[in-house]
Amino acid sequence: MNANETHCMQFLRDADPDRYVSILYAPQDKRGALAALYAFNAEIARIRDLIHDPLPGEVRLQWWRDLINGTEHGAVSGNPVAAALVDTINSHDLPRSAFDNYCEARIFDLYDDPMPSRNDLEGYCGETASALIQLASLVLNAAAPVHAEAAGHAGVAQAVAGLLRLLPLHRRRGQVFIPRDILGAVSCSPQALLEGSDKGAIKRSIDAMIALAEDHLGKFEAAAGSLPVSLRPAYLPAMLTPVYLKKLKAKGADAANEVADISPLRRQWAMFRASIG
Repeated sequence: MNANETHCMQFLRDADPDRYVSILYAPQDKRGALAALYAFNAEIARIRDLIHDPLPGEVRLQWWRDLINGTEHGAVSGNPVAAALVDTINSHDLPRSAFDNYCEARIFDLYDDPMPSRNDLEGYCGETASALIQLASLVLNAAAPVHAEAAGHAGVAQAVAGLLRLLPLHRRRGQVFIPRDILGAVSCSPQALLEGSDKGAIKRSIDAMIALAEDHLGKFEAAAGSLPVSLRPAYLPAMLTPVYLKKLKAKGADAANEVADISPLRRQWAMFRASIG
């Protein structure tokens, strides 16, 4: 692992502990590339926290898109995550279009418009979390057959659980990731969700999102048996989804005010169990 990849690993330890732990179950010669991929994801995820309005965020996203597509003229030597990502894309021949679609989907994060529909949410999760699983799979074994359906369901389940865990943060920002059609189906509204005035409606909204995550999780688990063992590390972060959903269910409406997290020991134990099938 070179210096840039080591930087990525250290960054992930705090920025994304789930994916950090999962890397430790990958072959040693693949860890640096996975770290670069996941550090890129963490860098993009925190853009919203670093800006005051959407335009500078879009500029940052465009810089990454230009970098990945080879049109960025600035040097990347001062940005170890960028340098490691470029090396990973080149050495593993990763599809640049996947990164472009990922960045396009992430534009949504910069604005406060409510998620329009379940289909839009699933598309967002597919272009982000599911795509990340597929890219990690290519790093682990480029010769393995594509398992797009398994990656799709795993990524949506993981991302929906992640969005629920971040619901307190999103409410403080004024963001609504729970789709309008799901809110409408449980007699809630974006405004009511943000205001927190109706705990019953908020709990129904959370329960509906948990049901959506469980639906995709079940479909992933049905397809997981056909996954090559070599690809398992790419799916380990998504395999923590049942643990987080259980935590979210226990919190109920309080999940809108308190982040549903698990202890480092619980994370490591769940990851170990998932790693051995």
